[in-house]
Order: sequence, then C-alpha cells, then structure tokens
Amino acid sequence: MITREEALKLLKQHNGEAGQVNHALESEAVMRALARKLNKDEETWGLSGLLHDLDYATTKDGATRHGLDTAEMLEGKLPAEALDAIRRHASEMNGSEPPETDFDYALRCGETITGLVHTAALVRPTKMEGMKPKSLKKKMKDRAFAASVNRDEIRECEKLGLELGDFLQLSIDAITEVAPEVGLA
Repeated sequence: MITREEALKLLKQHNGEAGQVNHALESEAVMRALARKLNKDEETWGLSGLLHDLDYATTKDGATRHGLDTAEMLEGKLPAEALDAIRRHASEMNGSEPPETDFDYALRCGETITGLVHTAALVRPTKMEGMKPKSLKKKMKDRAFAASVNRDEIRECEKLGLELGDFLQLSIDAITEVAPEVGLA
C-alpha cells in the first residue's frame, strides 16, 4: 500500500492547487475520524480520503471520468475496497455502481462535509474554534450557503449508524485538528 508521504507527493503532483490540497487534507482527517469511530482501518480510510479526488484537475470539466481515473491511477497502491469507494463517491457522475458499503458511504459523506465546514469556518471570526453542530445544521437548511455542497450526501452518515449531529461534531473535531494546515486556524 502507498505510504502517506508518497500519497501527498502524488496529490501535489496531480492536483497541487491549494484549495484542492486543503479539501484532500480535510477529507483525510474526517475519514480517519470515521475509521476510528467505526473500528475500521484508519490508514486505508485516511489515504482514500486524501487521494479520492486525484483526477479532479483533469475531470472537473467532464466529470464522467471522475473517480474512475483516480481508481486507475491508484491500482495496486490501495486495496480494492478503497478503489471501489473512490469510484462510487462520484457514481452519479461517472455511471459506476452506486454506494453499498460503509466505506462507500463514509467517503461520500466524509468528503462532502468538508465543503460545508470549510465555508462555515471562513465566515466565522474564530474560524474553527467554537464551531457547533447546531450552527452547521442551520447552514445546511440555507441552500444558498455553500450551494454546491450536496446535503443529501452529508445525510448519508445515517447509513453508517451516525446521527447527523454526531457526524457534524466528529467532522468539526477532525477538521479542527488540521485547521492550521488548511488556513482555518
């Protein structure tokens, strides 16, 4: 399996834009927290979060290959279940099989929540400090706020047995840990 150091190098080689690197680091943090919570393989889940959008630079204008190209690039570097989750995180766009495993749903809700949390932090004077699930729930109801964030995918946390408020708190805590690296401290 690829090491985290190799994964970071690969990420920056294929997708070095600061916003994309920040999204990848936040997704990794949330996936690691989900793995700990659900007693799954933290390294595999974390690396999958870090690398799930590896093809974004080349597929952002034609998303029918998004996730598929990443899985091809990572063949032999991550386990099959991780490659499946990467394909399925964008199944509506790429036509792959829909999500079915905990890993699939974790990657979908775990990477999607980062957009809501990051945007919320940017409009708060204290950034991540003091952020509460209640305020994120309120932001979720405002469709104009972080409009591109798919609220239904965030709610897929329930397929993992996590109540929305608990998932939001887990995500806040995870992203707070990487806040200095992603400009949210």
